[in-house]
Amino acid sequence: MRHYQRFVTISTAGKSLAKITSKIQAIVAESGIETGLCTLFLRHTSASLLIQENADPDVLRDLENFFAKLVPEDSQRYIHSAEGPDDMPAHIRTALTHSSEQIPISQGRLVLGTWQGIYVWEHRQRSHTRELVVHITGD
Repeated sequence: MRHYQRFVTISTAGKSLAKITSKIQAIVAESGIETGLCTLFLRHTSASLLIQENADPDVLRDLENFFAKLVPEDSQRYIHSAEGPDDMPAHIRTALTHSSEQIPISQGRLVLGTWQGIYVWEHRQRSHTRELVVHITGD
C-alpha cells in the first residue's frame, strides 16, 4: 500500500462555499493511486468540509440560509468574542458539520455520486486562507 500527501491552500471569499472537487481529483490523478481512499482534513475550527449537491446552486443557498437561522450571529448569545461577532457562530457551524471527509478511489478517480461536489464552507464574514491536507492511500 502506498501513501501520497499534499497540503493545499484554499482562498475563501468570506462566508461562502468554495467548490474544490476538480482540485482534489487532480491530486488523486497525480498520486497515481488507482484503488484506495482519499482523506481530506481541513485544519481550521471556523470553516468546514462538505460533500453536497453540485448541480443546483439553490441547495447551497438553502443550506447557508438554514445555518444562518440555526446559528445566528448575535454577540449577545455568546461568551467568546475575541475575534469578532462571527467567530463563535463559525465554531458552532463547524462543530455541526465536518472538518474531514473520506472518499473512495476507483480506477484513479474519486467515487462521488453524480450530483456530489466537495466544498470548503467558510463560516467567517471575511476572506481567509485555509489549509487542507489531502492524504491518499492505496495501490
